Amino acid sequence: MDHFEELRHATPRRVQDAATLADLDEIEATTIGRRSIVAEARRDLGKIKDPEERRATGRAINDLAADIALQIEVRRTELHTSEVNATLEAERVDVTLPGRVPRRGTHHLIQQTMDEIVDIFVALGYTMVQGPEAETEFYNFTALNIPSTHPSRLESDTLYLEYGDTADEILLRTHTSPMQARHMESHDPPVYIVVPGKVFRADAIDATHLPVFHQIEGLAVDDNITFADLKGTLGQFARQFFGPDTRVKFIPHYFPFTEPSAEMHAYTQGEWIELLGCGMVNPAVFEQVGYDAETLTGFAFGMGVERMAMVRHGITDLRTLIDPDVRTLEQYR
Repeated sequence: MDHFEELRHATPRRVQDAATLADLDEIEATTIGRRSIVAEARRDLGKIKDPEERRATGRAINDLAADIALQIEVRRTELHTSEVNATLEAERVDVTLPGRVPRRGTHHLIQQTMDEIVDIFVALGYTMVQGPEAETEFYNFTALNIPSTHPSRLESDTLYLEYGDTADEILLRTHTSPMQARHMESHDPPVYIVVPGKVFRADAIDATHLPVFHQIEGLAVDDNITFADLKGTLGQFARQFFGPDTRVKFIPHYFPFTEPSAEMHAYTQGEWIELLGCGMVNPAVFEQVGYDAETLTGFAFGMGVERMAMVRHGITDLRTLIDPDVRTLEQYR
């Protein structure tokens, strides 16, 4: 019983001095746990012969254990509340601060360039249309007045596909020009369209060539369209894209689907640079799609999106545009 009195007087101070829940658990184990003095006294109750004394001793043991357990539980609640409040204070969020906006991505430079060029022509009254990347030989070549002997039809230049039993060869389109014929077949004039998209050539990758790149084709068909309309339209585009002081010139060239044909050059960064090919739509193309070549005229043009981006931003190696290095991509923001 002397041990009980000592335990009764010493335990309250020990419980109040416990600084953490771990300290409190240790006190609980040594005072009323399985190996404590209280537990040992309970095991020795059977040695007391007198029933009255045994009951009185057991009641005293239970009262002491209940009192210590209550003190420990009260202190445990205080420590738990203190720890929770400390955690909340450490992790407190000032809701009056502006929110953290996550860093946003952006379009690739090629997509940015393509979107801007299309927007310029849409503002001039053109409609954007798109066509299939897997194309027939008829639309890719024949409908555009490209002769059967033209070298671009060879497998060394064009990627042909195995596409079941078809009457016409299937290939990956080498330009977006097939949409000229496809659109005119299903639409009556007038026609004013731009056709952006991915094109494919059997080229090895180097500083000026890629096997997959992007083009934008344009077509205008109406009554009394002249080469002056072509020059005015493309001149306006160049000034919108490169700046209001941009000068352009047209140099005679040859394309099977336009006649007369030309290359358009622009004076930028202190030199004349070739930008695109263009010309008046060849009457043979009109005949292929059922247009009246006697009354209708039109012009067409085609440009490489990567080339436009390179000229505008001073990029000298085409491979830069397909570089997945984050240090390169970061510059497109």
